[in-house]
Amino acid sequence: MSTTKFFFLLSIICLGFSSTAQTARIRGIVLNENKQPLENVNITFDGFNTQSNENGFYDVKVPANQKVTVVFTHVSLKKITVVFMLEANEQKEFNPIMNSQAEQMGEVVVVTGNRSVVQGIVNLEPEMIRKIPGANAGVENILKSLPGVNSNNELSTQYAVRGGNYDENLVYVNEIEVYRPFLIRSGQQEGLSFTNTDLVHNVDFSAGGFQAKYGDKLSSVLDITYRKPTTFGASLEASFLGGSIAVDAVSKDKKWSAVTGLRYRNNSLLVNSQETQTNFTPTFADIQTNINYQASAKWQWSFLGNISQNKYQYRPLSRVSNFGTLDSPMALTVFYEGQEKDKYDTYFGAIKSVFNVSDNFTLKFIGSIFHTLEQEYFDILAQYRLGEVDTNIGSETLGDVSFTRGIGSQLSHARNDLDALIVNTEIKGFQDWKNSQIEWGVKYTRESIRDRIIEWEVIDSAGFALNPPILNLPKNDQPYTPYTGQLVPYQDIRATNFNSINRFSGYGQWSLKSNLGTNEVWYNAGIRMHNWEVSGASSLGKSQFTISPRAQFAIKPNWKQDVVFRISGGLYHQPPFYRELRDGDGIVQPNTKAQQSFHIVLGNDYSFKLWDRPFKLLSEVYYKSITDANIYTIDNVRIRYAANNNAVAYAQGVDVRLNGEFVPGTESWISFGYLKTEENSNDRGFIARPTDQRLKFAMLFQDYMPNIPSVKLYLNLVYNTGLPGGSPSYADPYLYQNRLNDYRRVDVGFSKVFIDNTTKKRSSGLFKDCKELALGLEIFNLFNNQNAITNTWVRDVYSKNQYAIPNYMTTRVFNVKLTAKL
Repeated sequence: MSTTKFFFLLSIICLGFSSTAQTARIRGIVLNENKQPLENVNITFDGFNTQSNENGFYDVKVPANQKVTVVFTHVSLKKITVVFMLEANEQKEFNPIMNSQAEQMGEVVVVTGNRSVVQGIVNLEPEMIRKIPGANAGVENILKSLPGVNSNNELSTQYAVRGGNYDENLVYVNEIEVYRPFLIRSGQQEGLSFTNTDLVHNVDFSAGGFQAKYGDKLSSVLDITYRKPTTFGASLEASFLGGSIAVDAVSKDKKWSAVTGLRYRNNSLLVNSQETQTNFTPTFADIQTNINYQASAKWQWSFLGNISQNKYQYRPLSRVSNFGTLDSPMALTVFYEGQEKDKYDTYFGAIKSVFNVSDNFTLKFIGSIFHTLEQEYFDILAQYRLGEVDTNIGSETLGDVSFTRGIGSQLSHARNDLDALIVNTEIKGFQDWKNSQIEWGVKYTRESIRDRIIEWEVIDSAGFALNPPILNLPKNDQPYTPYTGQLVPYQDIRATNFNSINRFSGYGQWSLKSNLGTNEVWYNAGIRMHNWEVSGASSLGKSQFTISPRAQFAIKPNWKQDVVFRISGGLYHQPPFYRELRDGDGIVQPNTKAQQSFHIVLGNDYSFKLWDRPFKLLSEVYYKSITDANIYTIDNVRIRYAANNNAVAYAQGVDVRLNGEFVPGTESWISFGYLKTEENSNDRGFIARPTDQRLKFAMLFQDYMPNIPSVKLYLNLVYNTGLPGGSPSYADPYLYQNRLNDYRRVDVGFSKVFIDNTTKKRSSGLFKDCKELALGLEIFNLFNNQNAITNTWVRDVYSKNQYAIPNYMTTRVFNVKLTAKL
């Protein structure tokens, strides 16, 4: 190869051109109620417009591998809205029948090509995501209604999948990996998820057995695509929890387009419903934009940016908790002094360049920067009184504490600061080769972390300081025996870490759709590689390397029933991120290994008709065998790792979901999951992992009043059996295998739609330009269930007992929400 050709090829790769979307074709004949062809029917999608000819025939090209909304309208007939998602080069015949009477309550969804079914991917409707109620509404709120996805914290956007923890889930927006803050320790500090649901076009989710093109995590992939607007539009949402504004903008020549969203949230309404009385002034806000530029028919550019600021100012005042049994009720009264001031500022920017080299060859370049500045400062003194409750009916002190069993105090202090900068550059390629597709990619990541941890806790009971049980100190038996030993904090973590991590990763995979006899089959095989090295620690980390082969196979038998069977799995690795490198003392262990999981998933999708409406039954059986496991503890949402890879673990379970139109024109589902996950550390035997959520049941239901279809109902129900936890943070998990109580929660929303696409008359005055307008009432925790996230442990100096007092989550809360679209 000549020098000129070499530099020309190198410059193309460095520019990272990438392709525009592939296309598919939809054609057919539009018919009336008498099955006669209709001419002059308008067919529109994404700004494109055409008409059926005199024979009712139409033929349009649409983007492939993404949802496209096609609208059929006629001057004298009711319109039809259809959502298609087709594979590249696929041809779909669709013959709509237009009616003069029936109102269509929802969209007809035509998803063909079986891409999601074959890959074991769940596709979520953006409109459903925006409407379903939840204390933290959004994509994660819907995920928690799926089998295998668990969370016992309605204030958190984090979730655990099939026995994994919160750090084992990949999240992509427009193929760009996104991150969350590092120092978050409780759900009420999180505020806003990165994903802005007002900007979302498509959401795909895989709970395991995913392809090699996705990253190096053990549990799941959430793949989100933001929309590219074709016309101007705006949306508004306002409620007691905050508000949001989203704007779609398009240039006159259609080359530029942008979606921009601004959000504000205040969790005071929810947090003030908890047992602890506080002065609480949190502010969570962000601005996010996705800008697209169509440079030519083959070349696109896009920019994704986000600026987020979370300010969490927390001043607890008092708390009263009742616990125990009917025969022996007890109460804990706590008075607080001090406050907590936390701040999390994040800045994110990414550029994606797209070039279609030919009809069959695609290249992509993605570059991104993530910067987070975080501080966690608090000094809180808690003085408690533990006592027995008077249960004598008729007593003047009924319900009050009649006998004090213990008094004490706890002083907690932290001065934690973190500054993290993560830079990514990535090149991807896609090639159609004969009847198959080849995909590949290479990526470089640079992570720079500056972290200071100063965190300690002092505890006394009845005025006598308690020493930590994990240190070899003389026994403190005050007041009976004088204590002359050293007094130390009950917990004390101090560390300063300046670290850099360089990562090189890549993948290659091959996919094929073919036939096996009269049956349709799909093949996918791929491999990932990852190399990384940690520097800046007290000891230099060694270079480490992993290789992860993965495969999928699916078959659709030539049966009368619409059934697809699939098997997927392989070897999955999770090279440690910064938090996983940090041990219980806050010190980075640079040679921490990647956790390794052999994962196999058997799945089945069965589509059928019930009550003449579409339904689907999805079921999966999975097993994970994990080696070099990095064991951890969870306190609320904060994870602390041992960073020693001295354990093995496994996870096994069954997930079942039935979804369909239980009510005509609306999608709902019922989920059930069984999970068992255990770990064995240093050959001490298998015990439950912190995410061992045995049983899961969830229901997501949409309905409307038949005689008043503008009145909608949305129901979100979740039941999870209790998680292991609630033990003291210093405790040996082999000695404490307590479980929290079951998690039960129902959120319900009622909405009155004043304006939408079925409204016959346009409003005048203030709302004359509205395309949609609705007012809703939401009731969170409808049945006011008491759900605990952790336990507070109180010590009785006299009996030497420790009492577990549940830390309850939010109670019943009412919220009013107004939504509008222009």
